[in-house]
Amino acid sequence: MTGIYLAGFAGAAYLVTLMILPVTKEMLTEAGFLRPNFRKEQIPSGVGLVFFLTALVVLTVERFFIVDDSNVYTFLFAVGGMGFFGLIDDVFGTRGASGLKGHFKKLILNHEMTTGGLKALAGGMIALIVSLEFGEGTGFVRWVFLILNALIMALSTNAVNLLDLRPGRAGKGFLAVSLFILIAGTGKIQLFYLAAVSGSLIAFLPLDLKAEAMMGDTGSNMLGMTLGYVAVFVLSTPVKVGFFLFLAGFHLVTEKYSLTKIIENSRFLNYLDMAGRRQKSGE
Repeated sequence: MTGIYLAGFAGAAYLVTLMILPVTKEMLTEAGFLRPNFRKEQIPSGVGLVFFLTALVVLTVERFFIVDDSNVYTFLFAVGGMGFFGLIDDVFGTRGASGLKGHFKKLILNHEMTTGGLKALAGGMIALIVSLEFGEGTGFVRWVFLILNALIMALSTNAVNLLDLRPGRAGKGFLAVSLFILIAGTGKIQLFYLAAVSGSLIAFLPLDLKAEAMMGDTGSNMLGMTLGYVAVFVLSTPVKVGFFLFLAGFHLVTEKYSLTKIIENSRFLNYLDMAGRRQKSGE
């Protein structure tokens, strides 16, 4: 699989998103699905829905020409399922807890289910059932890979969600990890899925950077599941283990420290974070 094919696939997804993005944004605005951004401006949320719509279109076309790609159904189930529970959190979100620890603490100690807790539990189940499709190894080895793959998908999903606190941050993080997967991974057909979502994200990113629309948990969950799903297919076992350790370390750090503060205290990370973002005077 050459880079030319992947670039062409991403380009097709980019064009599809450019066509459907305005009507999707307008639909959500007309429905009153507006939320305050970090500047307290009311803008449409859940616009990350376009990632799934675009993937549905371009992967349907791909399925016509590559008849042996049965994994596309599992991918659409995983990404669509995570987007659905992200949408529930966007629409009905309860903000009495934050972080995985906070949501599970509410559930275990207070017997109270938050929408974030529901999303985490459902995401874990989706990751687990999708992992059953991989069938790597036998016996004990199979169970090790089953758990490893499920954890990579679940943690990838939550990692992108944690990044989605400032315009463009989640998108930049997704593209950076996508580049790593392209370089470190093998040329399997699942890279087409990554290309489709990447192309769609690039078309959406200008709106995100200008804080004119939010992808919401709907979009960030889809981006994270895309990374996790493709990673477990295309990365070799040693790289996959390293990727898991990176995700685990990222979650440990963000549970203890503010990610925004970490970025602001690093000149390089802050520069990347601010690049392309609409600025206000005094900001």
